Amino acid sequence: MNALIPLLGYPDMAPLFLRLAIGIVFLVHSRGKLKNINSFMGFIGICALLGGAALVLGFLTQWAALGLAIIMVGAAYKKHFEWKVPFFTLEKMGWEYDFVLFAGCLALIFMGPGAYSVDMMWL
Repeated sequence: MNALIPLLGYPDMAPLFLRLAIGIVFLVHSRGKLKNINSFMGFIGICALLGGAALVLGFLTQWAALGLAIIMVGAAYKKHFEWKVPFFTLEKMGWEYDFVLFAGCLALIFMGPGAYSVDMMWL
């Protein structure tokens, strides 16, 4: 149990890992939405691409996380209310994935970018 206590001395690693994980997910998932750039999904793809890149770099982190959180609320709303997809299902992807990304974005909004970010280099 005491083996992990020394890791408590590195609190700025948590936002770094969270930013990288969420940012990479948005970068990868934005590619499919960019195929039709002149549509609403193309706009969402551009926002996801820019927001994901901002999170990876730690640039305007809280604003990027806010924008991505709004995207995830829209995705969960569409899945739940329009497509009638449950929170979790074995047949198709539920909106639990959207919920986890939303929660991660909220954590970054409240926690900030951490020391290893472009934001903190400028402050």
